Amino acid sequence: MRSQIDLLATVTVLGVLEQAYFALQVIYARRKYKISPPETTGHPEFERIFRAQANCSEYFPIFVSLLWVAGIFFHQSVSAVCGLLYLYTRFKYFQGYTMAAQGRLGPLYASARLLWLLLGLAVAGLLAHFLLP
Repeated sequence: MRSQIDLLATVTVLGVLEQAYFALQVIYARRKYKISPPETTGHPEFERIFRAQANCSEYFPIFVSLLWVAGIFFHQSVSAVCGLLYLYTRFKYFQGYTMAAQGRLGPLYASARLLWLLLGLAVAGLLAHFLLP
């Protein structure tokens, strides 16, 4: 059983570590610009870091859900590769957004395409499961 989900579990843990990294960047930015919680406005650089982290966190449950459904019902390796590419594009999104708001657009579109791909794989896998005995 473990060999059937080991790649999915690995990508999930990498995703959690990435989320932790993004959260730490917000903490560091709060300290650097002296912005105490619950404030979310202040220096423009802080606001971009905060917004990038929040956006990545908002999409993380969608990503993890699609990763696992696609991995279990379609193909683990294909889903894991898509997952790694998604994490990479989200990292590039975060980096781009912290520099300038426009810097997020290319990676944002790439990560959205990967989510759509994972959704397609998940749907295809579920349809095959229910329709093909």
